[in-house]
Amino acid sequence: MEPVQPIPPADLRGSSRVSVRRLPEGADEPDRVAVEEPLEIRIEGRPVAVTMRTPGHDEELALGFCLSEGLRPARARLPGDLAANTVEVDAPGFDPEGLQRSFYTSSSCGVCGKGALEAIAVAADRVESGLRVPFAVVSGLPELLRAAQPSFDRTGGIHATGLFTPQGGLLCAREDVGRHNAMDKVIGWAFREGRLPLADLVLCVSGRLSFELVQKAAVAGCPVLVAVGAPSSLAVELAADRGITLCGFVRDGRANVYTEPWRIVP
Repeated sequence: MEPVQPIPPADLRGSSRVSVRRLPEGADEPDRVAVEEPLEIRIEGRPVAVTMRTPGHDEELALGFCLSEGLRPARARLPGDLAANTVEVDAPGFDPEGLQRSFYTSSSCGVCGKGALEAIAVAADRVESGLRVPFAVVSGLPELLRAAQPSFDRTGGIHATGLFTPQGGLLCAREDVGRHNAMDKVIGWAFREGRLPLADLVLCVSGRLSFELVQKAAVAGCPVLVAVGAPSSLAVELAADRGITLCGFVRDGRANVYTEPWRIVP
């Protein structure tokens, strides 16, 4: 059985102290909100992306982002000039002249500003994994992920992605103000650990299922993607095209399986 990663201790970098007025009582009290700061991702010293993220696991985020965009990274590190909020990615074979656009992703919408679907489509093989997962495991994943969200406990305003074994063992959980960033951090962790493709594992996200999250799961080769919330129409179309089992509204012992339902067994 795969080793289970312990729930990480609370990381106060993920939240910031503010003052809030509670209504209708009218009392002013301290509170915590999720931190959101820009991260510049560089390749060979050249900025290729700026994403709004919650600080922490920035190298994993940069690796996951580059993998999802087809940039074939090898490693990520702090830049030589030690610039704040910046990660340098080593990507052998990177052609700066072939980079036809600058990426910009916001924490609220991962695909805003990218134009058309053709501009964000990343080649990913169809997932042919024969993995089957018991429904009892699938239905319990959101609760297991929720237990690994210390920043959400403090702020109530942060997303999470978890990587699980078919038996429900948590291998990696990451939080971020952007749902797509949380996914990138997990994929970046898996890349560093030599676990890609994720043919025998399951991804679970805390919110809804967007096209971009399915795209990232496809690039990572993950056959099952589980969410507490609803999928979009394009997410369902992409999951069907790439052979990914898409489970939405997984809560209270129930789930909607939109694509490839044969992988979820009683």
